[in-house]
Amino acid sequence: MKTGQNSINPGITKPNIINQGKIIVVAISGASGSIYGVRLIKALIETGCRVLIILSHAGQKVLAHEMGYDPKASFCLFLEQYGVDLDSNIAPEIFLQDEIASASASGSFVHHGMAVAPCSMKTLSAVASGYADNLLTRSCDVSLKEKRPLVLVPRETPFGLIHLENMSRAAMAGAVILPPIPSFYTFPQTIEALVDTVVARIMDHLGMVHDLGTRWKS
Repeated sequence: MKTGQNSINPGITKPNIINQGKIIVVAISGASGSIYGVRLIKALIETGCRVLIILSHAGQKVLAHEMGYDPKASFCLFLEQYGVDLDSNIAPEIFLQDEIASASASGSFVHHGMAVAPCSMKTLSAVASGYADNLLTRSCDVSLKEKRPLVLVPRETPFGLIHLENMSRAAMAGAVILPPIPSFYTFPQTIEALVDTVVARIMDHLGMVHDLGTRWKS
């Protein structure tokens, strides 16, 4: 394969713009596993997407605990320090859960999909019951009613009956339930590579082109 050529779509030779023109909403809620959201944001931005990021209050606290994020500092600065290339890509737009009048809260704002990664059981419950009390849950509700892709990445174990029933209700309403269960057949050597086996599946269900790993039998 030629240098810079994409293994999934060999005709694409500029991987940094393969999703140019796409708009994706990514929410990080208060479950453990903030790295899933951060790695997803990195993949989306570096393939040319415009990304709207929603941080819940609990999500900020988990980001601080698990990844060293300073809630008083710029989240874009945190992403750059993590290694996200913002110099040659579209900088993400950052929103907190209280900013209920933001774009993704309206059905008239057109985007190409939304992911909640990780998705807490509280957020799952709100989505399953239509309890749209903040920007995050309202954006999920809008995605469902407008028939746009919504990927929920529930991070809990084990799942209780209430959790499973909420996942079933959300799935029947149109959401994709994608627990962060990594795969091992590509022999990932780092935590990031392991996480990316899940991020790749999220990207697939958002309809985004990527080159995050080798597909089975490809």
